[in-house]
Amino acid sequence: MNNTSKTNWNKIDAMTDEDIDTSDIPPLTEEFFAKAQLRQPQSPVQVTVEVDSETLAWFQSQGDLAQEKMAIALKIYADAHKHI
Repeated sequence: MNNTSKTNWNKIDAMTDEDIDTSDIPPLTEEFFAKAQLRQPQSPVQVTVEVDSETLAWFQSQGDLAQEKMAIALKIYADAHKHI
């Protein structure tokens, strides 16, 4: 499989905010902000989970923040299986 992008990334990187066509974006109105709700992420809960040494080693080999990456992987799995 060829993953070569045909996008001219240098042209994209060189664009200024003024170069971006925003004509299809509706304006944000007072009504929008009146209905908007601020959603804060829930604080994480600390738990102890046993994992096999190979799995732990793999996450640790991915660089810093192994625990955070494990939490993200668990969330993705849980979200994918909510309707099973």
